[in-house]
Amino acid sequence: MAEKELQQIVEHAVAQVLERQLPKLQAELVERVLAELPTAMPPAQSGAGSSVSNTNLVQAVANIHAGSTQKEILRALLEAGSAYGSRIALFVVKGGAATGWQSRGLGDDDALKDFPLDMTSGPASYAYQNRIAAPANIAEMDRRFVKQFGGPENEQIVVLPLVLKDKVAALLYADGGAEGVLDGPSLEVLVMATSAWLEVASLRKQTHKEVSDTVPMERPPVAPPVQAVSSFPDPFAAHTPKHTAPKPAPEPEPEPEPAAEVVEVAAHAASASAAAPAAAADPFAGMSAEDADTHRKAQRFARLLVDEIKLYNQAKVAEGRRNKDLYDRLKEDIEKSRSTFQKRYGSTAAASGDYFQREVIRSLAEDDLSVMGVNFRK
Repeated sequence: MAEKELQQIVEHAVAQVLERQLPKLQAELVERVLAELPTAMPPAQSGAGSSVSNTNLVQAVANIHAGSTQKEILRALLEAGSAYGSRIALFVVKGGAATGWQSRGLGDDDALKDFPLDMTSGPASYAYQNRIAAPANIAEMDRRFVKQFGGPENEQIVVLPLVLKDKVAALLYADGGAEGVLDGPSLEVLVMATSAWLEVASLRKQTHKEVSDTVPMERPPVAPPVQAVSSFPDPFAAHTPKHTAPKPAPEPEPEPEPAAEVVEVAAHAASASAAAPAAAADPFAGMSAEDADTHRKAQRFARLLVDEIKLYNQAKVAEGRRNKDLYDRLKEDIEKSRSTFQKRYGSTAAASGDYFQREVIRSLAEDDLSVMGVNFRK
């Protein structure tokens, strides 16, 4: 069978599986997000004095999940969120600094672009430091923001963190504007759903890559570019805040929108890696081409398995790290994934690399073996 025909068959099979599983995955994500919220939600603050129905909230989450790219997902968050906050704005967080990306209800959608938000105090600082929603009064908000965009009539606002890979990647500001529509709990559901779906989009992309890697290549494999520690692409990787201190000898270039240029950024990173002495950095340089390829695929498969554990057990991961009993909380998931990895690579040349164990320690424990607990097998 020709290589091209084999690749088409594999791609078609993957597409069918994803198409069947996607609705189920969306429903499960909605249930998990709603389960993380308090049982009794406070009523929404609105001009009519009533909250938006749960049916509309589920539909809003579905609209976010309809996005297939990171940019589509983030814009869907703003569109859906505008039903629960008269004025909302998304700020990108980089290196402790926050800059505006897009907004709804503050005039033009790009009116907020590159606005530098004060992160030293107030609800923005609280949401960033504690990674939880921060309801507040407009008087506590950045004065420059209030001066430029004004405030709501009832003076109530909320700032919510969008957390990716245990880090705050963005802040969502919302207030009731002149209409007084502000439903903080519903906005929190939408932000959590967005975070989860961005990670699902990342895993889907990795799965496609993993399957395509199984197609035989006519040319011998070459050393891959050095990968970042985290396998999750930052949707704001291309966003460079204009108000941060410039680095020495900067090279001016046009400011891209966040999320849209992730692939391009990755390509630049690959070029930079290729410029370095790749052979010296390649741990598989002394192996045969076939064995080296097997080791690299085993590494990627281990990352994929551990990323799935983190995605579906975010609360357990956070609690396990704090209490240093991570293995006890995730034992069933870890051992099932370990068994899957062993069945695929346990009898191959990659078995000696112990990649699944190393990925569990690197990704789940963040290289701190003590958080796994005393029952974790070394």
